[in-house]
Amino acid sequence: MTDLHAANIASKYPLLALPHIQLHGAVDDMMYARFKTQLAGAPQDGPLVVSITTLGGDPEMGRAMGDDIRLLRNYTGRETLFLGKVAVYSAGATFMAAFPVEKRFLTRGTRLMLHERLMTSSVQLSGPLTTLPAVLKAKLHEIEESVKIQEEGFRDIVRGSSVTFEELRSKAPTNWYIEAEEALARGLVLDVI
Repeated sequence: MTDLHAANIASKYPLLALPHIQLHGAVDDMMYARFKTQLAGAPQDGPLVVSITTLGGDPEMGRAMGDDIRLLRNYTGRETLFLGKVAVYSAGATFMAAFPVEKRFLTRGTRLMLHERLMTSSVQLSGPLTTLPAVLKAKLHEIEESVKIQEEGFRDIVRGSSVTFEELRSKAPTNWYIEAEEALARGLVLDVI
């Protein structure tokens, strides 16, 4: 991409040069707190631009930030724009899913990484035999609900793009890395700037 071409693209989206909310690092409680603080300090009108650079983290914190964006958009009608910079992995992509594809942007060279949720757990069986099936059923229910949440997120990420839910589901177990230009070509983002 020539510098002139890059300048022409950037001129179409001047607000993306200075995001109101700038997030970086692990998606965790601390990022959520920084997000809430920056959101409270952002201008109350006009489009809201949120940028993120992350190697991932807690998917529930990504979902929580995404819900805040969705509620803001739904209850105020405010336009919200997503800007992924350098790396938008895992829980960062979960957050990105809260923005419609036509409101998503990536900087040149950025990569998305989509994968299945991870779980590390052990089941301790101890006690009367009649109580043990309930322990196993509870763990199975936890796994089943986590899969449902994962699939809801997958559907949100691909909605409006040429990537199908089935394609994402088949590639997610091996960590699907998507370069910015491919994300653009597949309709996962509106533009690469």
